[in-house]
Amino acid sequence: MSRLWDKGAPLDERVLRYTAGEDYGLDERLVAYDVRASIAHAEMLSAQGLLGADDLTAIRTALTALAAEHERGLWRIELADEDGQTALERRLTERIGPAGGRVHLGRSRNDQVLTALRLYLRDAVERLHAGAVDVAESLERLGAREQATALPGYTHMQQAMPSSVPLWAGGFAAEIRDDADALRHVHRRLAKSPLGSAAGYGTPGLPLDRNATRAALGFAEVHEPVTAVQLSRGKAEAELLFHLCLLMQDLGRLAADVLLFYTQEFAFVELPEAFTTGSSIMPQKRNPDVFELIRGRSATAQACLTEALAVCAKLPSGYQRDLQLLKFPLFRAIDVAEETLGILPAALEAMRFRPERIALDPAIHAAEQANRLVVREGIPFRDAYRRVAAELKGSR
Repeated sequence: MSRLWDKGAPLDERVLRYTAGEDYGLDERLVAYDVRASIAHAEMLSAQGLLGADDLTAIRTALTALAAEHERGLWRIELADEDGQTALERRLTERIGPAGGRVHLGRSRNDQVLTALRLYLRDAVERLHAGAVDVAESLERLGAREQATALPGYTHMQQAMPSSVPLWAGGFAAEIRDDADALRHVHRRLAKSPLGSAAGYGTPGLPLDRNATRAALGFAEVHEPVTAVQLSRGKAEAELLFHLCLLMQDLGRLAADVLLFYTQEFAFVELPEAFTTGSSIMPQKRNPDVFELIRGRSATAQACLTEALAVCAKLPSGYQRDLQLLKFPLFRAIDVAEETLGILPAALEAMRFRPERIALDPAIHAAEQANRLVVREGIPFRDAYRRVAAELKGSR
């Protein structure tokens, strides 16, 4: 099987396995976006007089059919293809003949895959945003259900000031909404169309209309100059991964609280059996595995960010094959975040607080008492602080 760069010389199978790695499998999620970009590119070539009308019709029809067949699972990218771009062009050429070989005029795999990736990430950002908002709304509903449930507020793992389930859940909801909004900031980097920059130095001798493909694909602007395109690789990816890190960190902290509240010593909350697992040796155990894994997967998000940043660090300008390695940490973090956001609302809906088990230390109102003394007697706060502290010490 020939690849897009194949010139007839045999390739050592070990080289193919090492260089393709897992990339061909990762490209599965980009096929529909690659088809969309390829059709826009073909339409631009036709409008510029570089592709005949009959060829355009054949390309558009065949690519649309290939995308539908891929979605139904009728074909998959193979190791021999090396990547999704080869898989698609090979099948296109098999279906419509030489016209399939004309679609690559004026582009490289470099701008082709980056265009598909940016289209994919635009949708991924919106899915992640919606998932984070769903979690925030679930927390707000939890606060409304448990409106009258008091909680101790902790500092240094000690009861410090009075709180409540609405305050506790509302704090997390607000931060997760903030994380959701931050995810959308990535659109600024995703809004630039790389198509037509080719391998990073444009397409000398071809009258391409990069603005036409920009408009057709819904990008806000053409990414210029062409030499900036490859220098931008990894930036949108790292920015998205950074915001996913912060989101997963907030979810991990939420999970850590739930796990503490679920211990027998606290017993502030109960979880139904549908959201807990059992022990293979201890018949009495019900384990809050969902929340433990949410807490642990914040480490996955952080590792993915670190890997993506390290791939791009100190690369020279222009395209380098190292950039292929961005896909794994990027897709891994997106998948972990989507899975976590997908299960958490249901877990929160299933959770119930146990007010009868929640005991507040009477001294938890000490700060409020000091504030009242200041308001009532007009004394300095530090004097009120000492008086309340002395009263509490004397009562114990």
